[in-house]
Amino acid sequence: MILSTSQRNGSARERLLVRLLDAFGEALPPPEMSLREIAARIETSHALLRYHFGSLPGVLAALLTAQRSRDNEALLEAAQQGTFDDFVVAIWRAYTRPEQLSRVRGFFYVVGLAAYAPEDFREFVESIDDLTVTLSSLAEREGLDAREAREAATVTIAAIRGLLLQELLTPGTRSEDAVTLILRMRDKTVRYSDGT
Repeated sequence: MILSTSQRNGSARERLLVRLLDAFGEALPPPEMSLREIAARIETSHALLRYHFGSLPGVLAALLTAQRSRDNEALLEAAQQGTFDDFVVAIWRAYTRPEQLSRVRGFFYVVGLAAYAPEDFREFVESIDDLTVTLSSLAEREGLDAREAREAATVTIAAIRGLLLQELLTPGTRSEDAVTLILRMRDKTVRYSDGT
């Protein structure tokens, strides 16, 4: 869901989303920022934001979905030329950059809310699996069957997200070589799934 220049003239919701992306760039408004403050920042009314996004978490989810889509498009380009392992390293580097901290926090905030009301965050929930699909394709390209590839990709993304959450909750405690640990987990998953 990358918003192109032509979409800047699209629906009212798309135009508002473009304005939000322009205002906040790669960051997210903090959860304590009110809908009124966000509306003032993009020079619109909070009633319009509420109508199109439902709530502050709805605004955050829409922003995250659009931002992650852009990130994933860039990562996907890199994946076309690389291996499963290269893609894992690229994902890890992309989401552990210091300037990503706001978005990583926002991601887990919205995931927590979506766990209670997935129907309120349908677009966001549907976008959660995008990196897993790409990793699974890379694993298949490297010789795993479809089931093994899906399992390896699922475990890998879960490990990345788990380590990102650990870093948010207890900064500085993650292993310096987290990617190596993640890839080792993937190798073990593949071995266990094929019965060895």
